[in-house]
Amino acid sequence: MAKEKVVLAYSGGLDTTAVIPWLKEVYGYDVVCCCVDCGQGEELDGLDERAQISGATKLYIEDVVDDFAENFIMPCVQAGAVYENKYLLGTAMARPVITKALVDVARKEGAVAICHGATGKGNDQIRFELGIKALAPDIKVIAPWRDDRWNMDSRQAEIDYCKAHGIDLPFSTDQSYSRDRNLWHISHEGLELEDPSQEPNYDHLLVLGVSPENAPDEGEYVTMTFEAGVPKTINGEAMKVADIITKLNELGGKHGIGICDIVENRVVGMKSRGVYETPGGTILMEAHKQLEELVLDRATMDLKKDIGNRMAQTVYEGKWFTPVNEAMIAFTESTQKYVTGEVKFKLYKGNITKAGTTSPYSLYSESLASFTTGDLYDHHDAEGFITLWGLPLKVRAMKMKELENEKNN
Repeated sequence: MAKEKVVLAYSGGLDTTAVIPWLKEVYGYDVVCCCVDCGQGEELDGLDERAQISGATKLYIEDVVDDFAENFIMPCVQAGAVYENKYLLGTAMARPVITKALVDVARKEGAVAICHGATGKGNDQIRFELGIKALAPDIKVIAPWRDDRWNMDSRQAEIDYCKAHGIDLPFSTDQSYSRDRNLWHISHEGLELEDPSQEPNYDHLLVLGVSPENAPDEGEYVTMTFEAGVPKTINGEAMKVADIITKLNELGGKHGIGICDIVENRVVGMKSRGVYETPGGTILMEAHKQLEELVLDRATMDLKKDIGNRMAQTVYEGKWFTPVNEAMIAFTESTQKYVTGEVKFKLYKGNITKAGTTSPYSLYSESLASFTTGDLYDHHDAEGFITLWGLPLKVRAMKMKELENEKNN
């Protein structure tokens, strides 16, 4: 009789390698590994051999880079979704696309369970499991770090466990930063970052770029075009969204753009400190915002700001596959119809400086904005507007004065 199968979210690192024999031993499952490629680059090298040595029956490497860029990153860019005013959601946006791929593989393999390696202290356990509940409520979830039968509490313990099960791979016990990388960003946690009083060691820490101090002494001009809120070209070269982000990562990293040191509030209730490198994402969001300033009316921008904040929290909390997030994406998409035009800016030592924006749908009128009186605007019209706009303030002040006089008499 064939064994039941579990799909393991697999990175090839020590944690998920140790999980393979543990799942076989504790649950008696055949383990199907699934590595979801969100743009983590060379981290995927050698996974086939590593999974086979570790005892997996099969390995899937699912390329979701374009799906991630177009259907998860861009809705957040268009919404201006930024968690706690700083975090550009690099990890949070990737978890739903990874979950979707895991569920697809589980369905294909007829698996009864999906296993993830997220710890019981972090946000990712919530993001993975809410996604699985929404997409595949019939599939069991296994979280080893919350399982009483998982007795490995250190890297050395995991290495020893692997060796005891015939897995002798070149894992190191050296302590390093805990990192998460994808097309959009790379995050860093651990070591000196665990103490908020300590300055990050950027010379040792940075992966995607350099610090502003080490960036070139000359700035670089970049021109981008957008159509209906979607980036289309960089410096005149047409590219798909994923390639645009990759190119912006290169440009932003070179000029020290998008390095952010954050103490954030995790969903589980604790504060955590990390450094995020999001060079291309920082540029893309700023360029998109620069164009929106020109084409969106005030009321739409105000509401969009509220929606962006709410969407950021929703995505951060793992609620991508929910009606409210679907509705927020639909609203945002409706605002992008006329977000078309060209944006120019200069990158220089961590800064993105505007260098000109144009759009056929621009609401900016030079004749209206200038100090010269034109046909559409007469300075005298402002008097009546101010009278009506300030009427509530005047009425309240008169009432308060009346009450004060009554009190004094």
